[in-house]
Amino acid sequence: MPHPLRSRAFRLLFIGRTLSQLGDAVIPAALSLAVYLATGSTGALAVVLACAMVPKLLLLPLGGVVGDRFNARTVALTTDLVRCATQLFVGVELLGGTPELWRIAVAEVLGGAAGAFAMPTASPLVRGTVDPPGLLRANSLMAVAAGATRLGGPAVAGTLILTAGPGWAFVLDSASFAVSAALLSVIEVRHVPIPRRSVLTDLKDGWSEVRGRDWYWTSLLAHASWNGAAAVLMTLGPALAISEMGGKDAWIALLQTGAVGLLLGSLLAGRVRPRRPVLVANLGLATYALPLGLLAADAPTALTVAAYGLALAGLGFLGPVWDTSVQAAVPAHALARVTSYDWLLSLGAMPLGYALAPLAAAAWGAQLPLAVAAVTVGAACLATAAVPGVRGFVAPERTPGATEDEHSGVPS
Repeated sequence: MPHPLRSRAFRLLFIGRTLSQLGDAVIPAALSLAVYLATGSTGALAVVLACAMVPKLLLLPLGGVVGDRFNARTVALTTDLVRCATQLFVGVELLGGTPELWRIAVAEVLGGAAGAFAMPTASPLVRGTVDPPGLLRANSLMAVAAGATRLGGPAVAGTLILTAGPGWAFVLDSASFAVSAALLSVIEVRHVPIPRRSVLTDLKDGWSEVRGRDWYWTSLLAHASWNGAAAVLMTLGPALAISEMGGKDAWIALLQTGAVGLLLGSLLAGRVRPRRPVLVANLGLATYALPLGLLAADAPTALTVAAYGLALAGLGFLGPVWDTSVQAAVPAHALARVTSYDWLLSLGAMPLGYALAPLAAAAWGAQLPLAVAAVTVGAACLATAAVPGVRGFVAPERTPGATEDEHSGVPS
């Protein structure tokens, strides 16, 4: 089996996506610091973050329709250019010395909207540049790159913020999108065009593809519970780490161990090929109940940190396995729409966790919402084993429909 990186199209795609992910990994720390320094208000930061998240959630289904109607390369290239411009604008605004919050908020709205159209193209881009036998390895490489940027991004952010200021972090992110767009402009991505119909019809057809696969929509519910539980941990974990686990160093150790686990899980996914990939991946995702339960029980710090590393390894393993399974089972002409519903449900659960966790902690203490989140994510992920489609989903030897969809694809 030829290595995916031997394909020029995938190699350039991989380089471009990795660079843009590194740029994005720098932004959270830079944005939070820049907004707080400019306003002195955590509420202002929440407003800016909401400006990026809300349009992304609202436009994701439409992004899926656009991703299926047009070549994924064209859509991704366009959104890269939009995000290049918005990040450069924010960077210049910060470097000017007197940033206006409303200008940054507007830029984040535009960037969030562009992200809604970019996210559904991730899977079609891989499927359109890699032959079916190499999909799992290609998805694993993408996940490894994402894990590595998560691991190295905060260090790059810290260096830029301390030496040059947060504005240059946005300039770097803008440059990464520019390079990604340039690389996308010189590759070909296979595309299966769909008939032009109303947007509502396309949305309904995409939802029918989701609803018609019990292994898919039940797994999405489990994945949404994971994201909601992760929001609970991210909201309550820092305070518990400082008060119960020995300070901020314990929290940093937990996050770094999780980043290492995520990277190792992604590497493992490229080498281990379970016969029932969806079942195995969902069972691995259930391990997230361990760090949640240990935090709720005030367990020893070392045990909680190790459990978090294991749980994030489960997430790292799930990513490539899940993407490859979806690419194998979903027709190419509907892949972006199906993927958009995946993102919508996953991202939609996180604000719910962010909102409910502090309210529950204030009323009953932090241990209860953590325990409830542990039970919820564990039960939801384990319950997928009872779904016939999950148990019966067998790893394909090759992508279904490759003889028709892939070879009838229109390069662009």
